[in-house]
Amino acid sequence: MDGSTGWTTGRIPDQSGRVFVVTGASGGLGLATARALAERGGRVVLAVRDERRGREAAARIAAALPDPGAGERLEVRRLDLADLDAVRTFAGRLRADHPRLDVLVNNAGVFAPPRTLSPQGHELQFAVNHLGHFALTGLLLEALAAGRDPRVVTVSSLNHRKGRIRFDDLTGARGYAPMAFYDQSKLANALFGSELHRRLAAAGSPVRSLLAHPGYTATGLQTDGPTGLNRLLFGRLLRPLAQRPADGALPQLYAATEPGALGGEFIGPDGRGELRGAPTRVGLAPSAADAGAGRRLWELSEELTGVRYGLAAAGI
Repeated sequence: MDGSTGWTTGRIPDQSGRVFVVTGASGGLGLATARALAERGGRVVLAVRDERRGREAAARIAAALPDPGAGERLEVRRLDLADLDAVRTFAGRLRADHPRLDVLVNNAGVFAPPRTLSPQGHELQFAVNHLGHFALTGLLLEALAAGRDPRVVTVSSLNHRKGRIRFDDLTGARGYAPMAFYDQSKLANALFGSELHRRLAAAGSPVRSLLAHPGYTATGLQTDGPTGLNRLLFGRLLRPLAQRPADGALPQLYAATEPGALGGEFIGPDGRGELRGAPTRVGLAPSAADAGAGRRLWELSEELTGVRYGLAAAGI
């Protein structure tokens, strides 16, 4: 894939019969993703922290679709990615109802809040953006392997290129800066998606792991979490420069549905600075493509979550 694809949601093939799980689907990129998948016939599980907002989102999607039965293809389920016990409960119930899943979109996230710890004692951004999705993916992997053209799409950010993993201080106990720990979580997303691809490929699994980023997109992320100068900068001053969620969701929709998308690819906007535009293949930072760092983060994530995939590292 070279240059602009000109790809839009009109290029999404018919998704009838496929089951999608989209985290953070009550607003922003997740809502735009769920809407586009439902418009093409997919059954979508809206995995949300706030069930009321999730039900409102599902009702808006259903009301905009011409199919009178579209609402029956939308499920709202509560998922608190910050709490690993809640992730296990969600995954167990979902597997019981859907022994076959086709696509998991790891979209939900938190952005630059004050230092907060999860119920298990992990820094909130690392817990939600990375550990919760790592655990969820592992717990749903068997159901995904039974799917049709199964995929895991993990949403990272341009900010992964500025991140570093503080293996000696993951909770920020010795020093916390909201944006630096956001960048860390987005690098963790990129390392995870890449390492997952390597392990799935080595195991001969039918599941593909892809990464995506939305460029610069206006969502509730910039206003719900940050405080002080970060909230002023990202929530107000820079907001007019951002694209709509419907446009920002295009890379993850491409990764989730495009027949020619390959495992291991990173999909982002094709415009200047990858801030906006149509989906195209973009480059990972060297730190995100580092197989040694990916293996180290993987092993640590299995230890911290208690979720073990049974997938050997590539080459082992």
